[in-house]
Amino acid sequence: MTMNKMIIIGNLGSDPEMRYAPSGDAVTNFRVATTRRYRTREGQTAEDTQWFGVSAWGRLAEITNQYLTKGSKVYVEGPLSTRSWVGQDGQTRFSNEIRAREVQFLTPRGQTDGVPSGDPGMGGGGSAPPGGNFPDDEDDLPW
Repeated sequence: MTMNKMIIIGNLGSDPEMRYAPSGDAVTNFRVATTRRYRTREGQTAEDTQWFGVSAWGRLAEITNQYLTKGSKVYVEGPLSTRSWVGQDGQTRFSNEIRAREVQFLTPRGQTDGVPSGDPGMGGGGSAPPGGNFPDDEDDLPW
């Protein structure tokens, strides 16, 4: 058995960007920052921030584009994919991206956390149903 599954909790670094693939499927891309706080050997507090590219497809893309904004705290789950390409300078470039299967909104609706915080904890807030199974009527959304 093999498994490819990433789980991150963090804050959006900018507003999501939605586009449509040639197939007509909606695709939303956004970046999530996760920050780890720790103490150095000298007793100083330090932070290590990692950025993750995330893509959501289909109905999940539409919902994330509609409800997420810069600073929103999210839980993202999905496989990690890597792609490579040759840049204009002839150098091979690589990109890692999480293809979201589940996104939970952890920031209460109408509230933003601002710039990515150092506390990637679960916090309060609403969540999107797993895997993009959303109600047909937006008035029935739980957040």
